[in-house]
Amino acid sequence: MTTTATEIRLASRPHGAPTLENFDIVDVEVPRPGVGEALVRNLEISVDPYMRGRMSSAKSYAPPYEVGKVMLGGAVGEVVESNTDALRPGDLVLHGFGWRSHAVVTPEQAHKINAGAAPREAYLGVLGMTGLTAYAGLTEIARFQPGDTVFVSGAAGAVGSVVGQLAKLKGAKRVIGSAGSAEKVRHLIDDLGFDAAFNYKDAPVAEQLAQAAPEGIDVYFDNVGGEHLEAAIASANVHARIAVCGMISIYNLTEPPAAPRNLSQIIGKRLDIRGFLVGDHYDLQAKFLEEVAPLVRDGRLKYEETIVEGLRNAPQAFLDLLAGANTGKMLVRV
Repeated sequence: MTTTATEIRLASRPHGAPTLENFDIVDVEVPRPGVGEALVRNLEISVDPYMRGRMSSAKSYAPPYEVGKVMLGGAVGEVVESNTDALRPGDLVLHGFGWRSHAVVTPEQAHKINAGAAPREAYLGVLGMTGLTAYAGLTEIARFQPGDTVFVSGAAGAVGSVVGQLAKLKGAKRVIGSAGSAEKVRHLIDDLGFDAAFNYKDAPVAEQLAQAAPEGIDVYFDNVGGEHLEAAIASANVHARIAVCGMISIYNLTEPPAAPRNLSQIIGKRLDIRGFLVGDHYDLQAKFLEEVAPLVRDGRLKYEETIVEGLRNAPQAFLDLLAGANTGKMLVRV
């Protein structure tokens, strides 16, 4: 077994868009598990937009990363050494100690996965936190009903692509997505079955959305914020529901963004706008897996992954994610 492990640490807090200088790549000795612990060799790690917020010292729903310490994130790995009967060598586990090649975990911190039911990478994406985010946001927060017209921003991303497909499978009248390239727009329509999609860089979002949804929208799943949120409010029907999952368009701004200029429409349209965190909805996990895992297994719910090879490339993969270079879930193969 190798004696050297690699860690990605936060070197400094970014001001505006992160750069490679904000990360340190450090080689250390492989840690040893103590009593009741197991050593996991990570196979894939997840990079996610929410991690940008944790690089800041600002108070938020998740504690900030500490400067000089290893960053954290979802990971799938193999147990290689164990001092607990609950985890045995060879077990594949999902845990939250990514951004490193090796992690020491307790049984409470790691969940065994069944790689025979789906590829192990899927447990970091469509069958993991990503998929549950899409499911909870659509069903619980937006209270989707068959016949709804649904608009999804960031629709070619890991969460958005699942939201759109689930809405179609559950009987949406029309599903519309926005993305940042012509290729992603084609992917949404031809591969994922969206009824309409547009490149938000081609023209004002409000104009493109109004053309794609001439009868208005009933649900907006927001991953982007900013201009997209303003456009959704403009196209929203009376009693439309807006689930705010993320606002990636403003994460790197150094000045507060202008709010949507049409917030007064919330009153007359009686809109329901609600932010949410997936961590509040783990009670849905069993129902989510029961409903969605067969869709994935049968190929009725498709998912894409952008996989970057090599843990040392994780910082660049994260920067690329923030720039929208991924289709589907962004993963780093350790």
